[in-house]
Amino acid sequence: MSWKQVCNAADVPANTLKKFVTGGVSLVVANYDGTFRALPPVCPHMEEPLEESGVIANCVLTCTKHLWAWNLASLDTLGEAEKPLQSYDTKEEDGKVFAFIDKEIVYEFDEDDGDDDDDFFSR
Repeated sequence: MSWKQVCNAADVPANTLKKFVTGGVSLVVANYDGTFRALPPVCPHMEEPLEESGVIANCVLTCTKHLWAWNLASLDTLGEAEKPLQSYDTKEEDGKVFAFIDKEIVYEFDEDDGDDDDDFFSR
């Protein structure tokens, strides 16, 4: 595959995520203080849609479902997160955001973890 235009930079306000489909691949674009990163659309923990549950503050993406967090610049896990966040190579040129998509990033999920017994808010 190749670089695909995902959106205009203005489509994703600072410190937000927005879902797009490009080349048949669903993804979210995160804008952290003017830097863009294209990610799979769900949390790698339990398939929670990041557009709905993802919060960005100080370069950190947190999934509010179970409070898993990642540094968006380095993709390092933070706090409770046990699985890494994956990303498409992303660039911005002339006010447009592009992602290099050679194949869709799909996380593997633990089927036994569907009972939500590790839900932070049910403790």
